[in-house]
Amino acid sequence: MIDNIEVFTQNSIRINSSAGVIYVDPFHLKKEMHDADYVLITHQHYDHFSVEDIRKVIAPDTILVAPESMIDDALELEREVKEVIGLKPGVTREIAGLSLETIPAYNTIKPFHPRRAEWLGYILNVDGKRIYIAGDTGATKEAKQVKCDIALLPVGGTYTMDAKRAADLINTIKPEVAIPVHYGSIVGKKTDGQTFASLVKEPVTVIEKIQYFE
Repeated sequence: MIDNIEVFTQNSIRINSSAGVIYVDPFHLKKEMHDADYVLITHQHYDHFSVEDIRKVIAPDTILVAPESMIDDALELEREVKEVIGLKPGVTREIAGLSLETIPAYNTIKPFHPRRAEWLGYILNVDGKRIYIAGDTGATKEAKQVKCDIALLPVGGTYTMDAKRAADLINTIKPEVAIPVHYGSIVGKKTDGQTFASLVKEPVTVIEKIQYFE
């Protein structure tokens, strides 16, 4: 499963699974792929909800999932995809063969991602693994209760957790694998992934997968 996960700029992620090709927050993509079965959006900041980049991956059969609180923005694309679905935090859904759960994504000590916005992280149940894509969040009480096999967490600081806080969260939830995201471009240093890895304790394995398109 790990080999089927790609990480690009910020929180831009592509997962090739038996449920289909899943993109999360596509951003700064160089190629037009048009292979998305699902596009999941965590929140409406420009580096996560990029209509230009979403248009590079969607096809007529794509299902677009976004926080219910930003559904009006997402509906800009409704004529270009099969369906647009808005979700609240804390729900479990089966969407055309993809089983997912939504986790609140918000800052506890920063103002950039307020809890009242009802923005999302996602747990995807695919190919026998629970994959947690945290979105732009802090180490919230909900994040600390996540049960997952693979966790993709922001580590770049400024708007999200920094490497130390992200490592503390990983050492709490103890997935099999942790993949750092959201560093080395708009926010954070390219060494943040290494810093994060140095602070994560066994038996968790840290794998850096980020690719920069500059």
